[in-house]
Amino acid sequence: MLPVDVVITNHDYARFLPEAIESACAQTHPEVNVVVVDDGSSDGSQEVLRGFSDRVEVVLKEQGGQASAINAGVERCRGEVLLLLDADDVLRPQAAERVAAAFAAGPRLSKVQFPMAIVDAERRPSGEVKPGGHLRAPVGDQRAAELAFPFDIAWLPGGGTGFRTEAVRRILPIPEADYPRSGADWYLVHLTALLGEAALLGEVCAEYRIHGGNAYELAREEIDLDHVRESIAFARVTTRSLEALADELGLERAHPILSYADLANRLVSLRLEPGRHPVAGDRPRALLADALRATRRRFDVSPPMKALLVAWFALEAAAPRRLARPLAEIFLFPGRRARFNRVLGRWRR
Repeated sequence: MLPVDVVITNHDYARFLPEAIESACAQTHPEVNVVVVDDGSSDGSQEVLRGFSDRVEVVLKEQGGQASAINAGVERCRGEVLLLLDADDVLRPQAAERVAAAFAAGPRLSKVQFPMAIVDAERRPSGEVKPGGHLRAPVGDQRAAELAFPFDIAWLPGGGTGFRTEAVRRILPIPEADYPRSGADWYLVHLTALLGEAALLGEVCAEYRIHGGNAYELAREEIDLDHVRESIAFARVTTRSLEALADELGLERAHPILSYADLANRLVSLRLEPGRHPVAGDRPRALLADALRATRRRFDVSPPMKALLVAWFALEAAAPRRLARPLAEIFLFPGRRARFNRVLGRWRR
């Protein structure tokens, strides 16, 4: 079987770190190398790591953010398959074996995704799984979609994806200035889509812990405009990297790349807190025009879904401020429209 490296990145997650390391060391795959990168923790994580120094390779570094930690970890990898694990998450025992087998059977694959069970701080299951609701993780050759509407694609996060190490090395280093704290997943899951095909396993292979202190995931379904603005920033820098790699590979791409989800985030930010909106020159009418263009490109959804997307955008653009927030919540939080999600799922192609 193909050898697998598991890179665990940690910053101040001492209370969760032992479970993450134990889960990586307990893999059923016979060739797993575990690298733990501590990104300048100050909470006792390094004391925890001393107890595992005979079982894993430990990398201690000054705090530089998630991208910096991943870059440092991959430098130590020597296998053909890479699994990334945040220190607050857990791998199921079969994860490395299943992912390695998929890569062995699919030489054109650059990544293998797998569902993630959502748990709380004590690892109690919520009953939900990523991807959830009407969303479906994509498979096959996604280059055309990635270079037309990348942030509308329901990729699983880096912790729910196994990568072919060769593909990751092709796009390293992750630009640390673009992702100073978190967000390196955006770079990896989107750019590796240009380097090969994607697969999806049919079984849960990891647990995604939501504990209220996550670097990116929201603990509650409440609008956090800092989070929205952070997503806008990640979309902008990731788009630049996608454009550069596509041009280097000679791939045809849309001009400009437009994603409905990114445009919707920009509209929500502009309507709800215009004084802190990060994109100078954005206006509701211009964003609506771009949303129409982005929606027309979507070959992954049916005409009724396209009509619904345009209708929501037009309402959000024109609604009084008191209605703009509840409309934004309907878009941002699928749980607010759980009954309707089944219909939305049928409208995806």
